[in-house]
Amino acid sequence: MKRLIIILAAGLLLGTNIADAQETASSMSELVKKIQQGQARDNKEAQQREARFNQNRGEQQKLLNDAKNERARQERESERLEQLFEENQAEIVLARAALDERLGALKELFGVLQQVAGDTQARFSNSLTSLQYPDRGEFLVELGSKMASATELASIEDIEKLWYELQREVAASGQVVRFNHEVTKANGEQAVGEVVRVGTFNVVSDAGYLQLKSDGTLAELAKQPERRLTRTVAKLMDSTEGVVDFGLDVTRGGILGLLVQSKTIKDQVNDGGIVGYSIIVLGIFGLLIAIWRWIGLTAASRKVSAQLKRDTASTDNPLGRVLAAYEGNQNADTETIELKLSEAALKEMPGLTKGLLLIKVISVVAPLMGLLGTVTGMIQTFQVITLYGAGDPKLMAGGISQALVTTVLGLVVAIPMVLLHTVVSGQSKKIVNIIQSQSAGLVAQHSERHA
Repeated sequence: MKRLIIILAAGLLLGTNIADAQETASSMSELVKKIQQGQARDNKEAQQREARFNQNRGEQQKLLNDAKNERARQERESERLEQLFEENQAEIVLARAALDERLGALKELFGVLQQVAGDTQARFSNSLTSLQYPDRGEFLVELGSKMASATELASIEDIEKLWYELQREVAASGQVVRFNHEVTKANGEQAVGEVVRVGTFNVVSDAGYLQLKSDGTLAELAKQPERRLTRTVAKLMDSTEGVVDFGLDVTRGGILGLLVQSKTIKDQVNDGGIVGYSIIVLGIFGLLIAIWRWIGLTAASRKVSAQLKRDTASTDNPLGRVLAAYEGNQNADTETIELKLSEAALKEMPGLTKGLLLIKVISVVAPLMGLLGTVTGMIQTFQVITLYGAGDPKLMAGGISQALVTTVLGLVVAIPMVLLHTVVSGQSKKIVNIIQSQSAGLVAQHSERHA
């Protein structure tokens, strides 16, 4: 088979050489000569290839034998290691049994110690006292690793130090301590300043309440709680001894976080949108008109009361101007006097009732605008439900907040406007009644005199 392959290869090369010779030969003799030379060269090359093949076959056989020997060696090594592993496993079992026997009751103690060390590490990592004692975390990590390993046991010094750290944490939970620490401000800047730790509950500075981040750093709250709580922080920072009122969060930041998230009056007004702002502007405008008319009518009422005590008419008040009209027409007949007094009273009416209708209109329009905001807010809520569904209440909170805030603003404006309209209208009616009663009295007196 091998010889046949060699013959075929030689034939192909011979055919190629013949074709090449035919292309380059110029006569038959030259062609025969070139063919003979090509055959000799091809035979030589074939012999060289056969020799190289035989040599490579020997090398391949050597490599195969080497691989078989290496496999046998590795198999023997594997068997040795497996036997050694089984022996080690047996020794480990015996060593564990001996360790358990020697530990006795201490095994339970070390188990409790390991649990306490783990719980203490988790508690200290979230405690405000870690700001002052940052090195105790490394000790607890080392103690936990030591207790978790089977090659090392905790010493008496380790147990005593753990007890000391627990005692120090208990003592620190009842102390109010001042110290300097780096604080991340609300704008992102970092600065070292004085802070006050109130037990394990709160830590504050001149900027207000602070919070302990997960990475162990202190940072100002993005939003401080209401003023009544931040005032207590200022008192605590200014005091050096004695008892001070302080807004303490016993939940270690839970209630404070809820207070920070709660909306202020300003935030609630902003939720009302343009409708809410329009109601507020309308209410301020109505309040200014009501105050203006109340001041004017109060002054007019005071002057009318003074006019009632005088015998001569004064033109600085509505009643005086009506009396002046009577005094200017005393010689006229009763019907003319009545008409003159009625004319003078009617002239005073616009000044006494000016602005009252506008106050009444505002008291009616304000709740209607609140209802408008309620409707637009509900429309916005339904649009959110249509797009995102009702699974997340936060997405619907904006529309519901606008709906409720505008209703509240409308009522807050309407109720005072109704009361102010009642007060101002009462003053106006009081002056009008005095004018009418005095006019009727003058007409009756004039009629009796000329009867």
